[in-house]
Amino acid sequence: MLWGKFSWAALRPVVVVEKTMEAANYLNIIADQLHPYMAFLFPTGNGIFQQDNAPCHKSRIVLEWFEEHTDEFHLMSWPPNSPDLKPIEHIWGVMERQLRAQTPPCPNVSTLRNRCLDICYNVSPVMYQTLVASIPRRVAAVWKAKGGAKRY
Repeated sequence: MLWGKFSWAALRPVVVVEKTMEAANYLNIIADQLHPYMAFLFPTGNGIFQQDNAPCHKSRIVLEWFEEHTDEFHLMSWPPNSPDLKPIEHIWGVMERQLRAQTPPCPNVSTLRNRCLDICYNVSPVMYQTLVASIPRRVAAVWKAKGGAKRY
């Protein structure tokens, strides 16, 4: 499993998650990877972090951590049963299509991990900017559909 984050500027370190993503593991990633990234990009505390409602994201220890850091950046509210509008899903889709097109197929997990990281770090910055710029339009489309399914 991979965990990644990006902004208008770039994809930042992708974390290879070797274990099941449980609250404690997620909290370590947030504290070690997200926190310094947000502090660097948004030194005035006006950054917004988006995550979905995965169980590890909504755990008590993770939500308490975000509460302790509200003066540094904001956690975007994500309503239950909302459509998946996470822009990073598009990057994962690019990675999957490129992996499927590669021959020969990955012979082992180590090769798969290396190919995934290589693909992620070579995605064009134009894609990040396009994805960030598309968020208002995509949210408006879901709003117009009253929360129903919508193709983008």
